[in-house]
Amino acid sequence: MEQENRMENRQMKDVLNNINRVIIGKEEIINLSLVALLTEGHVLLEDVPGVGKTMLVRTLAKSVNCDFTRIQFTPDLLPSDVTGVSIYNPKELEFEFREGPVFGNILLADEINRTSPKTQSALLEAMEEKSVTVDGETRQLKSPFFVMATQNPIEYEGTYPLPEAQLDRFLLKLRMGYPSYEDELEMLSRNTSYHPIEEISSVMSQRDLLRAQEEAKEVYIDETIQQYILNIVRQTRSDRAIYLGVSPRGALALMQAAKAYAYMQDRDYVIPDDVKYLAPFVLAHRIILTAEARYQGRLNEELIDSIIHAAHIPIKKGIVE
Repeated sequence: MEQENRMENRQMKDVLNNINRVIIGKEEIINLSLVALLTEGHVLLEDVPGVGKTMLVRTLAKSVNCDFTRIQFTPDLLPSDVTGVSIYNPKELEFEFREGPVFGNILLADEINRTSPKTQSALLEAMEEKSVTVDGETRQLKSPFFVMATQNPIEYEGTYPLPEAQLDRFLLKLRMGYPSYEDELEMLSRNTSYHPIEEISSVMSQRDLLRAQEEAKEVYIDETIQQYILNIVRQTRSDRAIYLGVSPRGALALMQAAKAYAYMQDRDYVIPDDVKYLAPFVLAHRIILTAEARYQGRLNEELIDSIIHAAHIPIKKGIVE
């Protein structure tokens, strides 16, 4: 098993390097996206248009040999445009189901906050249960299934803030940001005659990806690390600046992400630093600040950071006194 783990870890590194050939200067974002993929979680990318969000998802799908589908969310998009629709076939005298984009392996939900809450909610069951129910019939989605949604900052006109139930189903919320001067210059140099995505091919099969997902679940996490996660999560529920704290789903998400991150680091066990590093990406979008805290200009990430630094790290008895 140890030899197989090394093989799978090498393949994940190959995927990381493959994407880095297309997306320049965003290794941390790519690495975190792979963490979400390993945990069978989903990612919400929030940033201004044109910084490479769509290209990141396309390159990821191509690297792991998965079907790529895309939904461009608009104000007039209907839930059936996401899940699919039953259409009457006059020749067969019966209804036939035509699958929507959600039936791909890797789904890009582009500008998800530009559509109505009703259509946004069409993704809820798919993201949580890996199935959709249309006309009273439940249909299973493909495996692997991974959603990477992009949204413009909520200050932009024509956006609908995602409801808490939807946000809670995203494992990570990330921001890409503008590239540095050097990275942007290199991007211009690489795109003079062709796009780099045309030069890459898959470096990992779907079968190997599914195996890596199972192996990431087997990474060991000690009870003291689980207590550390709960110390952080429960503090968000008692902090005076936080109106709504992290749910139990958030605690599970942080644990799963920590195991996948350890796997990416060639370890078969989780350490406190894994939790400390991932907590802002996993938890910040799962809390709601009080009106007073928002008025004071406090940020979700800032509060999570302060809770992390104050959280007690349990020590296993018998190791350190």
